[in-house]
Amino acid sequence: HPPNMRTPAVMIVGLVLCPCGLLLTLTGTLAPNWRQVSLIPDQPSDLILEQGIWDLCRERQSTHDRLCGQEDELGYFKEVPVQVARGLMPSSLVLTVLGLVVAALGVRCWQKKPQHTVAGASGLVLLLSGLLSLVPASWYTHELQVLPAPSGATLAVGYSLVLSYLGSCLEILGGLALTLSFHRCCKKC
Repeated sequence: HPPNMRTPAVMIVGLVLCPCGLLLTLTGTLAPNWRQVSLIPDQPSDLILEQGIWDLCRERQSTHDRLCGQEDELGYFKEVPVQVARGLMPSSLVLTVLGLVVAALGVRCWQKKPQHTVAGASGLVLLLSGLLSLVPASWYTHELQVLPAPSGATLAVGYSLVLSYLGSCLEILGGLALTLSFHRCCKKC
């Protein structure tokens, strides 16, 4: 009877979730909105400060005037959670791209059978990349209220942090799915 020519579902799931996770993590890394600071005393009520891991922005909501590249007067960028995020988020992105390249080699697209060992190894790399971006997002969230901000201001989670969380989770799930490829290798043994 002829060999099964279909790509296993776990590989397809991994190859769909991980690039989606990469896009979300990339957006979360680059966009300057890990935290929003609003209702700052002695400032207009519609002023919002957006703090990311690379940039600080001010936006007036009534006029949508946005100015980035603000001076870091409070020492926000010197804080350990921000420094760790600056190191781990780009490392996670590089590892995700590497994992996707390895996954493309392991998942059958141009060959008769998928290479389960290679696909499983790519799953481990992608799982690690998801964890590398989940750690700074979690730590930053834990320290959200403690990081420097004007006194009396209201602090809230920004969309970049949410996107980083979602991207991390998709990479972890996709990596786990690809790691299940090892199951086929163990069956053969």
